[in-house]
Amino acid sequence: MSKPSIDVLGSRFVDAHGRHAILRGVNLGGDCKVPWPDGGTDRPSDFSDHRTVSFVGRPFPLEDADEHLGRLARWGFNTLRLLTTWEAVEHAGPGQYDEAYLDYFTAVVERAKAYGLFVFVDFHQDVWSRMSGGDGAPGWAFEALGLDFTKFDAADAAHVMQHRYDYASEDRRQEDRYPMMSWPTNYRLAANCIAWTAFFAGELLTPDWMVEGRNVQCYLQDHYLGAMAAVARRVAHLDNVIGFDTFNEPGLGWVGLPTSQPRLRATPEDPLPVWPGPSWTPLDGLRAARGRNVEVARLGWSDERGVLQVIGHDPANEAGVSIWLDHGPDPFEQAGAWRCDAAGDVVLDEDFFRVRDGKVIDHEAECMAPFFARVAETIRAVRPDWLVFAELCPYLVGTGRMFPEAMPARSVNASHWYDVDILRKKRFDPDQPTDPLKAKYFNQMAYIAWLGTRFGDAGAPTLIGEFGIPYDLNHGDAFGAWAQGERGEQVWTAHAQALSLMYDALDALKLSSTQWNYTADNRNDLRIGDGWNQEDLSIYSPDQAAGVAPNDPDAGARALLGFCRPYAPLVQGVIETVRYADDRLDLVIEADPTIDAPTEIFVPEVRFPNGVSVEASQGDAKWRHDRAAQKLLVWAAGAGPLSISVQPA
Repeated sequence: MSKPSIDVLGSRFVDAHGRHAILRGVNLGGDCKVPWPDGGTDRPSDFSDHRTVSFVGRPFPLEDADEHLGRLARWGFNTLRLLTTWEAVEHAGPGQYDEAYLDYFTAVVERAKAYGLFVFVDFHQDVWSRMSGGDGAPGWAFEALGLDFTKFDAADAAHVMQHRYDYASEDRRQEDRYPMMSWPTNYRLAANCIAWTAFFAGELLTPDWMVEGRNVQCYLQDHYLGAMAAVARRVAHLDNVIGFDTFNEPGLGWVGLPTSQPRLRATPEDPLPVWPGPSWTPLDGLRAARGRNVEVARLGWSDERGVLQVIGHDPANEAGVSIWLDHGPDPFEQAGAWRCDAAGDVVLDEDFFRVRDGKVIDHEAECMAPFFARVAETIRAVRPDWLVFAELCPYLVGTGRMFPEAMPARSVNASHWYDVDILRKKRFDPDQPTDPLKAKYFNQMAYIAWLGTRFGDAGAPTLIGEFGIPYDLNHGDAFGAWAQGERGEQVWTAHAQALSLMYDALDALKLSSTQWNYTADNRNDLRIGDGWNQEDLSIYSPDQAAGVAPNDPDAGARALLGFCRPYAPLVQGVIETVRYADDRLDLVIEADPTIDAPTEIFVPEVRFPNGVSVEASQGDAKWRHDRAAQKLLVWAAGAGPLSISVQPA
């Protein structure tokens, strides 16, 4: 087999020539989480059609592929984190793959190849499934778990926009019914916790929980990986496919938690953030799932600043609805975690989810390492040269916990990073001092990159699999300005500045990345956005294509100057430093002229409208500007340091 188009060499990506490669891409796309065409959370659904839905048309109808992929290539992206979901592939039932969707997905990857775009496939999920407030797993997976997803809302087992929203109201945001960015709450509610605990720790905690003759963990993982293998077989012939993501932002379930003690703070053992409000314990979730009325501890700030304490209790599942099909049995009760009977609910093992055989459960070593190995085995049985883009629960980052020591060979640290303040508050002041933010972004991303150095003896490359900003910043001011007829980059000043600071940090750290996200049918609408749970992080919207010149190749862009900037995707040697500031790109490489391919620098027309002015420290170095391709090609004259500076002509 020929050399892979992209491989790993220690902490670097390299291409088939041996050039240091920077993968700079985008997630395509945010609406791949939901069926086509009417599956968005901006419209009601009871999910009764979950076996007959179709995802053909996500991320866009095939006839529109050239328009969108050509635009992404023009903006300098060379990589797609291409979203699919377990549900998209296997929604009809266990082992029943949607062949029409697989045909469609393969065709999208083929079109991406025509535009020079590398692809790694992301089996996406958020809080397990659409039926539990997110996306990912098919509805029948809940049936296999013995759960009735039609009861989740009534039992307070999941916070689902389609159940909570009043779609007849003209109010675009209904904070009393469905608060903005409330979907992560589901990671701590019963439906999610049962599913994630079964998926990663079923064999460990509930060895007698069987589904069709297999432990529940084996059953779920076998089907998930079977869907992944079905996609892998379809795209194996395409050399622009470089690997697969393991599972987007996997949850921890209840693993590591005491059974009945409320959480007052995040800890390395239990890293999910703690906020004022209800604090669900595993016992609360188990009781609610069984149909018990529950009083959940409510947390609030004490007089001592920054300390949470229990300030009261909130009722939950007041209707007394059980989410177990036929009212049970509860596998956790059967395994000895607790007892539910007429005499009262009793905790039998406070350490049920924390300790096994006298040892504290190591989630990464005992749950994630075997899963990563299974993903690698699954995809490499189809094509041995594929990379594994590995993810842990995102809340583990910064707690001191690591990827497991036993990582598959040729893995990539694909952890995510966001400015959480911007994400949660949807505010950014472009007039604020930027030095503190620069330091914050650099230090946080540097820590994520450090995690990659812990992969084996040689380390692994880091690709920030997600980062980005909400475009409905500052109460959607940009949308209002656009609606009033304002055009030009000044509409996006706040957005472009925030993104520029993020890309500055990526450049300084020489990191690859895939920005979240590009949604082809995004809308400047506070209810719709990317079509999923009121999120709006798309760098493109057809609403931005309206009212601009019809021949504008950048029509639809949002904050173009924030992400369309020069960088060096391929280097004849190794990148030492890179910096873009004041319209000037300064690149220093350790040149290796034995590499028979030049350094390639992306020089976008929007930044270099009249061509380029180039300075090179090696006087005999040669360069050529391919204006049509928006590329500067530089051939080193000899080995050693080579400084290249590029400015607008």
